[in-house]
Parts: sequence; structure tokens; C-alpha cells
Amino acid sequence: MSVNHSDMNPTPSPCVMVIFGATGDLTKRKLIPALCNLAQDDVLPKQFAIVGFAGNDFDTASFRKMLAEEIPKFTSAPLDAKLWDWMVERIYYVKGDFQDAEAYQRLEQQISEADKKHNTLGNRFFYLAVAPRFFSSIAKMLAQCCLSKEESGHWARVIIEKPFGHDLESAKKLNHELQEVLTEKQIYRIDHYLGKETVQNVMVFRFSNNIIEPLWNRNYVDHVQITAAETVGVEHRGGFYETAGALRDMVPNHLFQLLTMTAMEPPISFDADEVRNKQAEVLHAIQPLDPEEVLTNMVRGQYGAGMIDGQRVVGYRSEPEVAPDSNTETFVALKLLIDNWRWAGVPFYLRTGKRLAKRMTEIIIQFRRTPFVLFRNTTVKNLETNRLVIHIQPDEGISLSFGAKVPGSVMKLGLVNMDFDYCTYFGAEHSTGYERLLRDCMAGDATLFQRADMVEAGWSVIQPILDVWHALPARGFPNYAAGSWGPIEAEELLERDGRSWRRPGEEEVDKRGRAALPDRAGIIT
Repeated sequence: MSVNHSDMNPTPSPCVMVIFGATGDLTKRKLIPALCNLAQDDVLPKQFAIVGFAGNDFDTASFRKMLAEEIPKFTSAPLDAKLWDWMVERIYYVKGDFQDAEAYQRLEQQISEADKKHNTLGNRFFYLAVAPRFFSSIAKMLAQCCLSKEESGHWARVIIEKPFGHDLESAKKLNHELQEVLTEKQIYRIDHYLGKETVQNVMVFRFSNNIIEPLWNRNYVDHVQITAAETVGVEHRGGFYETAGALRDMVPNHLFQLLTMTAMEPPISFDADEVRNKQAEVLHAIQPLDPEEVLTNMVRGQYGAGMIDGQRVVGYRSEPEVAPDSNTETFVALKLLIDNWRWAGVPFYLRTGKRLAKRMTEIIIQFRRTPFVLFRNTTVKNLETNRLVIHIQPDEGISLSFGAKVPGSVMKLGLVNMDFDYCTYFGAEHSTGYERLLRDCMAGDATLFQRADMVEAGWSVIQPILDVWHALPARGFPNYAAGSWGPIEAEELLERDGRSWRRPGEEEVDKRGRAALPDRAGIIT
């Protein structure tokens, strides 16, 4: 597939970025550091300005002072003084309530002043770093004061953070309300997972390597695993997590984005809608779940007290703002089937959870076992299968395991790895994960942002699970210890199919060429 380099790297346009909820953690931890990284790499437009909008008692001078004190705490390298001076003189602040029409008049005036001073050509985008309940009302207010109106070649875009609804009905309602005042091409539903290099590389890895794509189907792949594991608990998000849970928080967005990029058909180009059309096809092809399948193929768990990095930690029910008898899940594991020509019969196993043994996000392509006939009269008792691991975090890279003969006079096989590590090969990169996404929004490239139909298709898959779990509250919570790999039912989900989850360290090879395999507790033997 030929790729037009300019099409994949459109140039960001001059613009004003308006951050709703500008005094929150996201602004100082991610957004401003990401913009500084873009400026340092010389890919941020020179004609650029930022307007913060929130209810906190700041003015432009005090807002700049606060950011100057906070931003250095969250950058991967010391800030260049000249770069920060250039950035800070482009930062402004407007105090106001998100539903106050007069505040929007002040906001409009500040945007206009910044536009004239920094020659941003009338372009603007609004980043809604606010609670989901404000999404629709802010969009409506922007429309009422014409801030989101596109005219005379000027563009206006709105970035919305997840969650995009909390079930299918609310997702449809949110999409409808947004589309009443914005066109779909103005709406950028952001998922920071897609800012990671390895996620973006999944398509390139698949479609640019002729040795890979011919094997990427049911004829050669036994199953696929997608894991997003965290060692942290809910921390200060107990109140939010009680209304969401692991299923809502992670699966319709993060995990389904990884699933669709892994399973999609080749698009005819890297045009945003061509790519997203193929992703949407995958979601529509997932076999609908009936209540019995939910009970059989879906696992939920909640962490109890345990050990993380040698430290004793409390169970979920003892976390702040969590009910002492809470039935909210902090772990989910799912088995899904994609009913299309490429993947028919290949199970996709997804799992995500908090307070697990290791922080990692990865995609596993487990290939089918080769025929044993060649080794029937040798000392070889078992053939290991080839496995491709796409490491997304914390260490980004790709590894492939395959069998090789151990040196010696006797036929013995060992499992060896070929590893590609982004940091080692390309060097460390200063990144928050938001650089690419902000740049793409400024350039009008929506490839890495979810479209309305993708959001609704994802919730359509999840809704039967929510319905069954609501009707049948969990029993036996907590059912896994902090620092473990989740409830035993998650292990049994794969064991029933004669498979097992990959554990970190499985492909580690000792000096004798013997693959080191972990026991059920995750200890290398």
C-alpha cells in the first residue's frame, strides 16, 4: 500500500486553543507539557494562543504564574527558558461559569484579542477537560454565541474527553445533542491511548510488512489477547469509579480501540474516514452476546487487600469515597468472537484491572501450533507456538518468539525472542501521549479520534453485559488480592479453551536456551 507522506503528516494550522476546565490536573500534567513538546520539536504553529476558561479565581497574570510553578513538575526534561517565555506570553485566562452567557461574551472577547495579537486567522478549537455532564451544555453555549461557527474559511473544532456516555442510551443521547449544534467533522472524541507510538504503529506494522499481513487471519492465528493492567488502585477517583467500574471505564474506548486496530481490514488509504470505516466494521462484526454467554464468557472482579511492590495496600471497599459493601468491578475479562471472513472462530480475550501484579498494556497474537510429525521420533515432547507481542506501555516495542535448536548432540528446542524496543532503536522521546492528538486536531486529521457510530457500536457490544450484571449483582467480592493477576475465574475462562494468559517473563530465556515459564502465581521457575 503506497502512503503519501504529506497526507499522513498534515500541517497544523494557526489557531487559538480554548481549554474548558483549565485549572484542573489535565491541563498542567498533560496538555501544556504536550504543547511545550510540540513547540520544542518545531511543529506547533507560530501563530498560536491558549485561552483558559474555568470558575477558579484567577486572572491572566495569576494563571500564568500558577502554570510557571506547576508545569516543571510534569515535564520529562527541564523546560527551556526561552521556549517557556514564548509559550507563556500566549496564555490567557477567563473566569466564568460554563453555563453563564455573560462569561461566554468575555471568552469571545478574549479569543478575538488573542486572534488579532497572534494572527491565528480566526481558527479555534475547544478542549473540554470537564466532567461529562457539561459536554452538551458547553457545546450549546458555544453555538449560541457563534464561537463554534465555521465561516469564511475559518475552522472550529471541539475535543471531548471520555467517557462518551455511560451506556448505549446515554451515548446516543450525547451524540444527538452534540450533532444538533456541531457537525460530526467538528467533533474530536479523544482517547489518549491512541497517542502512544506503538498503537499508531499497529497499522503500519501490519500493512507495510509483507511477511506479516498474509499470516494475520484465522488460518494462522489461534487467538488474540489484549491486556491493560494497572498496579494502582482507584486513588482519588473512588467517587467516579463507583458510577463507572472497569467495564465502562476501559473497554468501550481503550480496549476496543486496540481491538479494532488489530482486527481491521486494510483501508484503501490513511484518510480518517477510510480508517474509521474499517474500525467500525470490526465492532459491528462482534457476535452479539446473549445472557447465557455473558455469564459464561465475561468475568468481573474486585480487588481486596494485598501487596504491591512490597507495600501493603487496602482493598477497594476501603478506598476513599467507596461504599463499604460496593459491588463495583475493578477487573473484567471478556471473550469475544468476530464474525467475519478473516477472524471467524478466533477468540479475542480482553482483560483490564486495577491493583494487578504489573503495569502493562499489550496485544498478543498467538499463532497456531505447527504439525508435530517432523519431531515424532526425536526427544522433543512439545512444540512451543509462535507469539507476537506488541508492547504498548510502559515499554513500547514489539517482540516475536520462535523455536530454535539448542546447541548440542541431542535434538532439543528452545524458545527465543526477537525484540524491538522503541527507546533503544529510536532514542527516548519526550512525550505525554497527547502531542500527536493535539497536533492532529490542529491539522484537521481525525484518524485517531472516535466517530459517533464507533462509539455507539462499542456500547452496543457492552450493553448486554451491563444489563446482566445489573440484574445479577456480583457475589463474593472482593475476589482477588491486590498484587495478583485477578480472579481465578479469569484463568478458567482461557483454560476451558485449552489456553492461558501470557504473563510477563514467559519469553525470558536462560543461558541454556530453555524458556522460563511462570507458575500460576507469576513466579519464574
